[in-house]
Amino acid sequence: MPKKAFVSELYKRVSIYDLILFGVYSVNSKKEKCTYERLVKECFILFPKSFSFSEIPNWPDARKLDRSLRTLRKKKMLNGDPKNVFVLTKLGRSLAEDTGKIFRQGRLGL
Repeated sequence: MPKKAFVSELYKRVSIYDLILFGVYSVNSKKEKCTYERLVKECFILFPKSFSFSEIPNWPDARKLDRSLRTLRKKKMLNGDPKNVFVLTKLGRSLAEDTGKIFRQGRLGL
């Protein structure tokens, strides 16, 4: 059963990079391999307004992850590529855990 999406007011102020890192963290915490397709699904389920087509909000827009994933790899927060799997580096995991704390506490004033 898929997890429900977070309230958009809670995540709309969080950077796309932090949302993606949290998506990888979420997939990995379920002991699943974080493939590109699985990451697209997870990000769309958790943060639908940030990862959907503007014209078709019920569909995930995978293009929103592409450039951000390259940036996260350059900044050494993430390893992997769309043909294999993604894993967080120590820095990426720390940032994802910080984002998770924000969501659990429901802090809106980021």
